[in-house]
Amino acid sequence: MSQAVITSSWPLPENGVRLVIAPKLRRQLERHPLGAGCYPQALGFYPQAAGHRMRRTRHEDHLLIYCRAGQGWLKVGEQHYEVRGGDLLLLPAGVAHEYGADSQRPWTLYWVHFAGTHSAAFIELLGNRPWRRIGVLPRLLAEFEALLALQKQGLSLPHYLHAAHQLQSLLSYVAVLPAQLTLKSGRRLDVEAVHSYMRQHLPDQLNLEQLAAQFKLSRFHFARVYRELTGHSPMQDFIQLKMAQACRLLDEGELNVRQVAEQLGYDDSYYFSRLFKQVVGIAPSHYRALHQG
Repeated sequence: MSQAVITSSWPLPENGVRLVIAPKLRRQLERHPLGAGCYPQALGFYPQAAGHRMRRTRHEDHLLIYCRAGQGWLKVGEQHYEVRGGDLLLLPAGVAHEYGADSQRPWTLYWVHFAGTHSAAFIELLGNRPWRRIGVLPRLLAEFEALLALQKQGLSLPHYLHAAHQLQSLLSYVAVLPAQLTLKSGRRLDVEAVHSYMRQHLPDQLNLEQLAAQFKLSRFHFARVYRELTGHSPMQDFIQLKMAQACRLLDEGELNVRQVAEQLGYDDSYYFSRLFKQVVGIAPSHYRALHQG
């Protein structure tokens, strides 16, 4: 694959970085058991990228872009997204796309093209959404900077294997970041705020109507937006949080299964046990036995 296919030919500004992994090293990563799963093909940093623009109708790797500052735009199919600092763009292999910097306030970007036998699984983990607003996060900036340190290393395979694992760490970190979305009304739905409210009400039997009302949305709109941001239903995640708390209570060992069920708002301990087994994979009594001694 040529450099032009992987990256744009946009002229680098001062302090810009564009590193395309040498073909020989890419082949080594593809064959190595510690690299083949997911490895970088090219990566870079474009500060205040005036005039930056790219259009791909066909490409064979995945692309992750993190906008650190400024503004730009992304078009995928019929969808058009306004991009600003703190936005993350995810463009899987085979998805035609076009993007560019704003002419007045050009964006500053980190980016990485990646491939590998497990790369599609990372795309699935990230939710396969082309645009996500996560905010400007110091840890994520540091993760990209650590990955870019590869340019200062020699062309030795161990450095590139390390970079492959740094990339996987970065992708898995992004996967657990709470998403947020500004609604047409101007209000913002923040998944972490929803989860915080859920955690405050673990002993209660919250329903979708109550959750939606808390965030001043209709039941249908709340469920749709929440699923769009997370890939799950809100009630699925509420049950997951309840069962995580059940695990903690069982680990502590002071309450029996019936008391744990009551702590989490379940009057029927048999129903609680069935739900626990469905989520955790084993009955609560067996879970407790595994964590004793």
